[in-house]
Amino acid sequence: NRIGKKFYVIRNLDAIALPQPGILWRSKPDSGIVEFKLELTLEPSVENLPFERMCPVRRAMKGLLINPLANYLPASVTRSILRFTQSELAASNWKDPGGWRSMVISYENNPRKLADRVLIGSGTMPMALRNRRLLASTVMAGIIDQCPTEPVQVLCLGAGPGHIITDAIMKAHKKVQATLVDLSSDAFDYGRQVARRCGLAECMRFVQGDVRDVRKLLGEQRFDLVKMLGICEYLTDQQVVDIIQAVSAVMPPGSTIVANSISRRHGTDRFFRRVFGLHMTYRNLGELEALFSRGGLGNFTSTAEPLGVYHILVGHKT
Repeated sequence: NRIGKKFYVIRNLDAIALPQPGILWRSKPDSGIVEFKLELTLEPSVENLPFERMCPVRRAMKGLLINPLANYLPASVTRSILRFTQSELAASNWKDPGGWRSMVISYENNPRKLADRVLIGSGTMPMALRNRRLLASTVMAGIIDQCPTEPVQVLCLGAGPGHIITDAIMKAHKKVQATLVDLSSDAFDYGRQVARRCGLAECMRFVQGDVRDVRKLLGEQRFDLVKMLGICEYLTDQQVVDIIQAVSAVMPPGSTIVANSISRRHGTDRFFRRVFGLHMTYRNLGELEALFSRGGLGNFTSTAEPLGVYHILVGHKT
C-alpha cells in the first residue's frame, strides 16, 4: 500500500463492474482461474506534488524520543510551557479545539513564537494537515474539470475560511460556484478576505448554519461536488450518518463527495487529548465507507498523503 498504488485481486468475475478512468486491468492465469489485478495509479499532477515527507531517521527519533516525551510529560507542565512561550497554536486550540484558527496556523506554517516553530514546523500532524490540503485541493480540481456542467456547483461542509476550495478553484480550469457552510461566522470574515485576495469573491458564497440543515439552508439547489474534509474525526457515527443523509438529498446521481479518514500514525494522540483537549475519532476507510453508504454513496476510491495520517476518500451518489 504505497502512495499512488493499491492492488486488489478479484476472483468473483460476476462482481466486476466496468473500470473507472485511469484503472488498469491485468490478467494472470492461476490454476485455471482468471485473476485481474486492479492497479489504481495517481495522475501525474498528484503523484508529483511537493508533499512534506519524513526521512527514516527523523521518523525513528520521533517514535523513540520526541513523541513519548510529548505524550507522557505531565500535561500541566506542558501547558505551562506553552502559556509562558505564548504559543498561538495552543491558545487557539484551548479556545476551540481543532477549530479553524488552529488549522490556519498549521496551514500557513509561518509561526512567530518559538514553541509554535517546533510544533508546526516539525510536528507530524501539522505536516500531514498541509499534505491533506495539497492533495485534497488537487483531487478536487481534477473532479471539477471532469464535471459535465459549468459553472460547477460545489458545497463545502464545515468549511471554515475555505482554504482548500480556494486552492481547488485556483487549480481548476472550469468555472466554479462554491457554497461554504459553517457554524462559525468569524471564519467567514477571514474567508472573505482570502477570497478577495485571490480574486474569487464573486464565486464563493458563505452560509452560516448547521450542515445537517442543508436542505433548509439551501432550498432546492443541487451540487456536483461536496467537500466534507476535517469533520468526521470530530463526530460520532450517528452524527456522520445524519450529515450524509442530509447532504445526499442535495446530491444528484453521479455527483461526488470528497472526505478524509484519519489514523493514529501522527503518534501524539495522547498529547492532543491531554494538552489541547482535542479528542478525535479514528476510523479506517472501510468504517467510513460503511457510514457513507447509509446515505446512498458508493464507488469509493482513496489516496493517502505520504505520512499516512490522512486518506482522501472520494465517493459518488449512486
